[in-house]
Amino acid sequence: MIHHQYNPSYQFVKAPQDFNKYTDRSLLQYCLGATMYMPGTKDFAQAIIEKKYPGLTSMVMCFEDACKEEDVPAAEQNTLALLDQLNVWLNEGKLRYEDVPLIFFRVRSVEQFKHWSSMLKKEHIHLITGINFPKFNSYNGDEYYEHLEYLNEKFGEVIYGMPIIEDSKVAFKESRFVELIGIKMILDRHKDLVLNVRVGGTDFSSCFGVRRGINYTIYDIMTVRDCLMDILNVFTRNNDYTVSGPVWEYFRVNKNMKFKELQGFNLEDTLLKRKAIVNDAVDGLMRELVLDQANGFMGKTCIHPTHLNYINGMLAVTREEYEDAEQILNTSGGVVKSVNANKMNEIGPHKRWAEKISMRAKAYGVIENDACYLELFGH
Repeated sequence: MIHHQYNPSYQFVKAPQDFNKYTDRSLLQYCLGATMYMPGTKDFAQAIIEKKYPGLTSMVMCFEDACKEEDVPAAEQNTLALLDQLNVWLNEGKLRYEDVPLIFFRVRSVEQFKHWSSMLKKEHIHLITGINFPKFNSYNGDEYYEHLEYLNEKFGEVIYGMPIIEDSKVAFKESRFVELIGIKMILDRHKDLVLNVRVGGTDFSSCFGVRRGINYTIYDIMTVRDCLMDILNVFTRNNDYTVSGPVWEYFRVNKNMKFKELQGFNLEDTLLKRKAIVNDAVDGLMRELVLDQANGFMGKTCIHPTHLNYINGMLAVTREEYEDAEQILNTSGGVVKSVNANKMNEIGPHKRWAEKISMRAKAYGVIENDACYLELFGH
């Protein structure tokens, strides 16, 4: 896989790197970007071989919220059939391994995880990057990861876990910190198998009977913002874990939009001042992406293919950011004037920021400046 295949002719300052499930975890955790969720009942094999969504690099087949309970058995068989079909095409040379997105499965519970995984075959495992654990908490977390470790030992291959923090024990302040610390203790015990920490903005919103509108970001919903802030506080200190941003629920794309007409825009300034670029759904997504990155989220849960280009595109790094990061990482200490001579780079305090930028540059590439995002998104 490589990001931005929807715009193959784009000229990067520094091109993104290829990756797959065997890429070192230190980089792979930054490569997820837009992780698109779909029901486990969806027949998706043809879409993969046809490259229907060229921006798709990471996908989740869901047995939980996106799937009715009575449909779970059918979903289990469908996902196994997907893995079988992809293997047939790979063996026949009709599909290249590098064209298969990172595939994850969101299980419904520990019991369903054990049941479904008992049907997996050795030849399935190279196609499975990981398992998403819903409503992950300090009570079920160890059991999820213990079974995941069992599968890794059984098949002799890496399968990662992605806990989803989304239940009321984290939503409600009186139980939040004890619960978050309990979850982190579990993840620290299994750190080599934690690829990414995910958050459930919709589930948190439901705890308070609220929902962000199309002209608001998740950060405008104060009770939810409070939850997200504390999750970032616990899990992103010292760059311990990457945490992905919550899903954006709205989609409506003007397919006739020609971004090249808008290259004079300063993207971030325009979005934050609510000047229209595409439409309220896409602008709202991009506005929230700006704030996601400012607050330390890495990537975003995605529910619609029209979001892929924007989420992954906005993770590309500008030349100025990249040069600042390289300067910081290659200077022994002290304070230096930036390459552009417009800011100070303080080597110690800015080091962890620079490490993130360096990883993003490898995963998503380097573009010239902020105005180039619009061209990278494509038409």
